[in-house]
Amino acid sequence: MEAASMISTLKIKGEVRYHEAMANHTSWRAGGMADRYCMPVDIDDLSLLLKSLPENENLLWIGLGSNTMVRDGGFRGTVIATQGLMSQLERRENNCVYVGAGVAGAKLARFCARENLVGAEFFAGIPGLVGGALAMNAGAFGGETWRHVVSVETIDRQGVIHQRMPEDFKVAYRSVKGPKDEWFVSALMKFDEGSSESINIKQLLAKRAESQPTGTANCGSVFRNPENDYAARLIEECGLKGKRIGGAVVSEKHANFIINDQQATASEIESLIEFVKKQVLDQTGISLRTEVHIVGEKQS
Repeated sequence: MEAASMISTLKIKGEVRYHEAMANHTSWRAGGMADRYCMPVDIDDLSLLLKSLPENENLLWIGLGSNTMVRDGGFRGTVIATQGLMSQLERRENNCVYVGAGVAGAKLARFCARENLVGAEFFAGIPGLVGGALAMNAGAFGGETWRHVVSVETIDRQGVIHQRMPEDFKVAYRSVKGPKDEWFVSALMKFDEGSSESINIKQLLAKRAESQPTGTANCGSVFRNPENDYAARLIEECGLKGKRIGGAVVSEKHANFIINDQQATASEIESLIEFVKKQVLDQTGISLRTEVHIVGEKQS
């Protein structure tokens, strides 16, 4: 039985949409249609959904859509929306915090500040959910997600929850590799005890607003920083600030940001990404690697 008919007969508690425009669910505000867009209401609903799908079904997990682009040809498979799902957030003993994968990074930062826990401030600069931060070892202001992970919970394609330890994953800069076909449900994270006076979230956000094009349609940093260098510096050195393809443009404020400022298509954004990569490689010999997750099919 095809995935679409399986879901329709399943009657999950959450909403299922068909042929959903992914431009409505990504911060770049571009992209094609997804075959199915599912919004489970709780873990049991999520488990039921996963168990209903074929083993080979393409899955795309999406939170705030801040690090994802779906190509104009769309996504052949099922999108699982995690915003509003897995939203637990509570303090545990030994300065630990139990946080669901659906909690926004900024919310985690504010919670820890109220609890006088130091070290979570950098999450305020991550424009996504904790699940995405765990999946890519997201970082900002010198902090990184997995430095604080004590343990995680994951869910597999059969809807079974697993308890995992950091040693079950290979963690590197903006890269996390773990058990196949498992996705993050929650994490237990440890921070230092401190005082609210030493926590400067507002200052960090002000610094971010000064240096980054906040308030625009972008995905955050497009490229990973090469070892001992910065992608933004290389792009600027190559004279690419302000470079435009269609409605997509390299930010004048921060060269590692690409903005959709004139109803850009996903293909225009991707073409600009490839152009920047080629120019930097040709001029500096350095091959930039994308940080953003690009999925789906190109428009024929």
